[in-house]
Formats: sequence, structure tokens, C-alpha cells
Amino acid sequence: MIENYLKDEQKRMDKTVEWLHHEYSGLRTGRASPTLLEPVKVNAYGTATPLHQLATVSVSDARTLTVQVWDASQADATEKAIRESNLGLNPMRDGALIRVPLPELSKERREELAKVAARYAEDARIAIRNVRRDVMDHLKKMQKNGEISEDDLKKASTDAQKITDAHIATVDDSFKKKQADILSMG
Repeated sequence: MIENYLKDEQKRMDKTVEWLHHEYSGLRTGRASPTLLEPVKVNAYGTATPLHQLATVSVSDARTLTVQVWDASQADATEKAIRESNLGLNPMRDGALIRVPLPELSKERREELAKVAARYAEDARIAIRNVRRDVMDHLKKMQKNGEISEDDLKKASTDAQKITDAHIATVDDSFKKKQADILSMG
């Protein structure tokens, strides 16, 4: 029974780490990555449609993305959506192909991105601690109701803390790597 709560804790914390990595993949580090355009929504066919449902995004070189729009009638809307996405990009259209050069990141912009990365890491740490707190609250309730012994609670508490510490260390490591990646550009 306790093992199920600890497994659930592990899964929920793993999902938090996955979320962090996904968020980090969208932060620009000066290298072209198709995930940079993931948040872009194109006003296509009368609805806001994710870019990946209208086009293929690929890397043509370290500083350029290419967007191959499948329906040429949506190329204008796609170009406009990229330009207006607040990503600081200036796409250039060539028929149904859109080239998206990535500008150099200024020192200020890199520092700003590092702060965003730090916020994401702190949000992940908070989420991980909240998962631990939920598990501990439930285990304490079980001990109070006589479902588990005090020794079982102590052992489960130690195990829960080890799982938490491991996930926090993963978040910290991911943040350090992302911060170094962002600040080393330019």
C-alpha cells in the first residue's frame, strides 16, 4: 500500500521533470531548434491552429529554421503568426517555404532568458515539494487511522524524501546546464 503512494510520487515528480525539459526546449539558446516554434498558433481555416499541424519545421543550419507549409494558401497566415509570436523572429517567405533566421541574442536577452529558466526550475521544485507534501499528508492520515505503524510512516517518510531529493537534484542539474547554455552564447 505504501509502495503505491511512493510509486505515484515518483510518477508525478517524473512528469514535473518532463514538463521542465519541455519548457526548456522552447527557450532560445542561439541554436536553431524546431521546438522554438511550438507555441506558435496560426489563424488558419478560421481557428487558431498549432503550427506543427500546418507545416513541417526543420533546421537548415545552426541559426536558421525552415517552415514548409503543406497548404500554400496558409503561407501568409503562417508567416504572420511567426512574426507576431513575440519570439523576436523575422521570417522570410519563398512560396510555401518560410525561412526563419535566428538573430544573435544580446547579453541582456540572454540574462533575461536565464531568469526565465530559473523561474521554470523554481516552479518545478515547488511542484515536486507539493507532491511530497501530498504523499506525506496521506501517509500521516493512514498512520492516524491505524492503517500503518509509526515505524512504517518513518520509513515511508525517509523513502519519500529520497525520491524528492533525487528529483530536486535533477531539476538543479537541468537548470545549471540550461543556464550555462543560454549565457555561453554570443
